[in-house]
Amino acid sequence: MTNRSVPSLTIIGGGLAGCEAAWQAAERGAMVTLSEMKPHRFSPAHHLPALAELVCSNSLRGESLENAVGLLKEELRRLGSLFMAAADATRVPAGGALAVDRELFALFITEKIEAHPLITTIRQEATDIPAKGVVIIATGPLTSDALAAGLAPLAGENLYFYDAIAPIVSAGSIDYDKVFRASRYGKGDGDDYLNCPLDREEYHRFVAELIAAEKVAPRDFEKAVHFEGCMPVEVLADRGVETLRFGPMKPVGLVDPRTGREPHAVVQLRQENREANMFNLVGFQTKLTWPEQCRVFRMIPGLEQAEFVRLGSLHRNTFINSPLLLAPTLQHRQEPRILFAGQITGVEGYVESAASGFLAGINAARLVQGLPLVVPPPTTALGALIGHITSTDSRHFQPMNVNYGLFPALEGRVRKQERRARLAERALADLHDWQVAELSPESINGKPDTQDRGEP
Repeated sequence: MTNRSVPSLTIIGGGLAGCEAAWQAAERGAMVTLSEMKPHRFSPAHHLPALAELVCSNSLRGESLENAVGLLKEELRRLGSLFMAAADATRVPAGGALAVDRELFALFITEKIEAHPLITTIRQEATDIPAKGVVIIATGPLTSDALAAGLAPLAGENLYFYDAIAPIVSAGSIDYDKVFRASRYGKGDGDDYLNCPLDREEYHRFVAELIAAEKVAPRDFEKAVHFEGCMPVEVLADRGVETLRFGPMKPVGLVDPRTGREPHAVVQLRQENREANMFNLVGFQTKLTWPEQCRVFRMIPGLEQAEFVRLGSLHRNTFINSPLLLAPTLQHRQEPRILFAGQITGVEGYVESAASGFLAGINAARLVQGLPLVVPPPTTALGALIGHITSTDSRHFQPMNVNYGLFPALEGRVRKQERRARLAERALADLHDWQVAELSPESINGKPDTQDRGEP
């Protein structure tokens, strides 16, 4: 057996991507050292000592195969993802979405990782990249300044944008006489969300105060570039008075049982944990100062006496220009012993981060073992996502959630209303064929290694 003092594989970062990579590599027989800086040092957005902490929300987004992220989750389930095992074991009601109890989710993954006989977890900050051996860099969007400096020779120019975190309120502080339970269009159990209705006057007053409220100023050395999928609510409001009514405050599909009609606007509250004693303000990620958050968000009907369990905050998000730097195997093109995974690659979202960790973990294990590396079919959600971050025009690269626009076109004429179902059907069929041909133990025996493996 390999001496533990000389690890076969080093993974830097114990978030979703790092943990998924560690699990997949260890399950394939690689000896893994996982380096995580918590609890000795926390990023501005993290609070739990556990691995795989969810920060922005407890929602892993839609379940239906009509959404590409729903398809990606189903692919990960079929591939044996630790991330999906944890999500399914710790889920909470959320209509048509998959949401989890964040603390139980992190605890599930932490216990699995720490109990694995081939994984050694080291709780200390990594300030540079090991000079030898196979390495996965999965430090996420909040890469420490020290390690970011160490990445400079590999990554070149880093890009920055801001991720904003939505507030959480105590369930006991909500005025239930002013809110109603409903899921949009009755999805899920039909009452998974609390809804705070606003009439026209309340909505316009709220938007005006949101725009006028004091914001946290960016530091001089950072650029205020926001990812569209995590746009601060006050930035959306500043685009036009009606913008929020077509975004996070959209009332469509939500009928107030007390009036029999849709409100002018609505703020949805999503259950944060299994005990249902905390609720997240859906789509209300923000960069308002904390005193202003308390003042402005208490203007929302039902939240006049809100107790904030967590206020919103703002943090830097760092990612590399992956199409320029990474091969489809997630190896660095110039240093193939080094792989990248997670949001630092430009995938956006929890599910996408775990998915990239899945592929990096498999390929790192194969690299250590002298086996050929694999790339998922581009017709799958996993393959389409990897294709985006490694094949997009590097001059215009931006972080992206998985979506059906990334998939290759279907052959022949397909009715518009059938397109997504057909894309999902093709993806799952091709995923099965790929599993059999490339990932099964039988497929590995006798295959020559034609990849550039670098020097472990």
